[in-house]
Amino acid sequence: MAAGAMARAVSWLWGGLGLLALGLAWEAGHRAFGPFVLPAPAEAGARLAALLADGDAWPALAVTAGNALGGWLAGALVGAGLGIAGGLVGPLGAALRPVVTVTLGVPPIAWVVLALLWFGPRGGAPAFTVLVTAMPVVFAAAFQGLAARDPRLGEMATVYGAPLLLRLRMLILPQLLDHLLPALATALALAFKVAVMAEVLGGGVGIGGRIATARAHLDLVETMAWILLVVAVLLVCDGLILAPLRRLMAGRRSAAPVSAAG
Repeated sequence: MAAGAMARAVSWLWGGLGLLALGLAWEAGHRAFGPFVLPAPAEAGARLAALLADGDAWPALAVTAGNALGGWLAGALVGAGLGIAGGLVGPLGAALRPVVTVTLGVPPIAWVVLALLWFGPRGGAPAFTVLVTAMPVVFAAAFQGLAARDPRLGEMATVYGAPLLLRLRMLILPQLLDHLLPALATALALAFKVAVMAEVLGGGVGIGGRIATARAHLDLVETMAWILLVVAVLLVCDGLILAPLRRLMAGRRSAAPVSAAG
């Protein structure tokens, strides 16, 4: 337990150093190019604090978080379900792969335009665009996770008569999560990017709509403040949703017995 806590503390420390380096690069860019290109980090942070303090940011944050997380969850469920089904049933997987490739090949901006035409600027366009962006990423990971599973473990479980639920929990799910977790993290980051982009183009009431308003007013400081808020929420969501799964998988790997080769 102590070793695990120490490892998490070290990981958080390195993560904090990485964010500090990014902030220093931002400050260097501000000093090199001036406030008309890149405002100071302290100025953007102060504007964000003011938006949060007067309550102006919370409604927009709720809308964007709902669009991003709702679309991400739906896309993850659909993508994982189809990927698992395709990995278990060969003909279904062969039929689904080109369809998902085509879906992945359509640029998100095209999905935004189509969704705006279908749902309208105040409808479910951002969440739908997030769904169709996240689904292929998770599908590919789930499909590959099943394809990469060790067949010898499955044969051994069959020989010893292991129940289906036990095989699913002890063999298939851990191998699947090894591939799914990076895909889910990528899809989560894409979810917030795509949701904000859809709101910017559709004039929504979320953070993207506020960014569009700041752009119209040529207010670069407020634009960067809203971007800081999106990134902060993304980091919080990753830490609350995916970090516990990463720790669970790390604990399983460290507890797994090391088998001799051959």
